[in-house]
Amino acid sequence: MGAFIPAARAKFRQRLDFVYDLFPRLKERRAQFAGTMSGGEQQMCAIGRALMSNPKMILLDEPSMGLAPQIVEEIFTIMKSLNESEGVSFLLAEQNANLALKYSAHGYILENGRVVLDGSAATLAENEDVKEFYLGVAEGRRKSFREGKHYKRRKRWLA
Repeated sequence: MGAFIPAARAKFRQRLDFVYDLFPRLKERRAQFAGTMSGGEQQMCAIGRALMSNPKMILLDEPSMGLAPQIVEEIFTIMKSLNESEGVSFLLAEQNANLALKYSAHGYILENGRVVLDGSAATLAENEDVKEFYLGVAEGRRKSFREGKHYKRRKRWLA
């Protein structure tokens, strides 16, 4: 499916071998329908399908949702490696801010569809508002979800 465009069809075997090298489990399951695979294998299949067309950018919506932590780490590690070695950019929409910032070079904070803050992942991870509202850390300690009201102090970026 990912090699539908003519340019990708010309290098089908080469790209398929590349995907199988990244995700050996997909090679083991090549005769299986994607809908019957586990969640992690389905995510690998989706990324592999996208890689078949040799893209410059891949958009992923919640790639960690519903997956075991070990599989999530494996997928994010592969994405980072693809970014560094192949130059493929990944645009992630991810609720797990810790994970997204750990593997990203740059991040954007969206509020109601507006970019309200952006910067390097390291800078965002150290921002006090980001820590409190997205990472669950305030005043240097982890906050309990049950502690106090949500949004008890106004985000500085909202004007």
